[in-house]
Amino acid sequence: MTWGVGIIGSGPGVAALHAPTLARTGGDFRLVHVSDAGSGRAAVIAERFGARASAGVETLLADPDVDVVAVCSPPSLHAEHVRASLAAGRRAIFCEKPLADTADEAERLVAECAAVGALLVVGTNHLFDPAWARATHHLSALDGRISAVTVTLCLSPNDRYHALTMGEPLPAGPAPKRPPLDLDDPAQSAAVVRQLVAGLGVHDLPLVRDLVSSTPELIWARPVPPIGFDLALRANDALVRFTAVMLPEGADSLWRVSVATASARIEVEFPPPFVHVGGARTSVRDAAGVRTVYPIDRHDGYEKEWRALAALLRGEAAMEYDELRADAAFVTAIADAAAAAVRTGVSR
Repeated sequence: MTWGVGIIGSGPGVAALHAPTLARTGGDFRLVHVSDAGSGRAAVIAERFGARASAGVETLLADPDVDVVAVCSPPSLHAEHVRASLAAGRRAIFCEKPLADTADEAERLVAECAAVGALLVVGTNHLFDPAWARATHHLSALDGRISAVTVTLCLSPNDRYHALTMGEPLPAGPAPKRPPLDLDDPAQSAAVVRQLVAGLGVHDLPLVRDLVSSTPELIWARPVPPIGFDLALRANDALVRFTAVMLPEGADSLWRVSVATASARIEVEFPPPFVHVGGARTSVRDAAGVRTVYPIDRHDGYEKEWRALAALLRGEAAMEYDELRADAAFVTAIADAAAAAVRTGVSR
């Protein structure tokens, strides 16, 4: 069966990422409708992929061909659009990360989906990447506790990769009105760090939750100029370091998760965002120094998260609401703790 997808949102991520990914799902999904907030960009995306376009969400949610709603609007609207989808009778929802801005709101959303039996997938594509499954398989087979987890993230401007994948650019939307950023202001720095941890760290913090048994204790958190953060966590005997910086110029992006045990070091290096070149690369270095590099899976995490939704729709997998709750609570707790440390200047 092929399910029709309506995408709420029309940013470059929709054009460069989700719309082309749907075409690679082996016929499980097809894009049938795109909506925007009046920018006109939905019509451009819809024309490229043979879909319909509208402004606002009402027309899309009234479209009988829309079986699945993809919420790809700005994060502040995710909760509103998930609820609108449920109210319109949709029972299969893909929501871009983060699901909600707070743990309580995420808990309510998941509960509302569970109450009506709605299927929900959150777009944390690294969690779905085949390379991460391979890494966790190795870790489960190793003899020895995890001693350290390091996430290193250096992002080039997204526009670089949008241009590579979209071809003709979308019509420019209105420029956001933002006051000048002053990282010396503790309140502004705290807000930036929280936004980055909750909106960018959310890709990899669920991976960290796979590895540690409880919410880690924050050791320190600090802003990194021009835009970024550096935080350290302690979870039982494991240390976790997460460093991210967004650079206006520079080399291609680096996005790496490293896990160290007494007997091996596993590295998972993810490709730049939006670039469809297959999954991440996994390498393992054992205690003798022998390094094994595994082939890259041609199916990336973007595709796998949609295939996971297809498996739920076919009844081949169980809907795990508790996992969504736990991931949201884990990420939000770390984001809140990091923001508080930056705002007060107090770390443990």
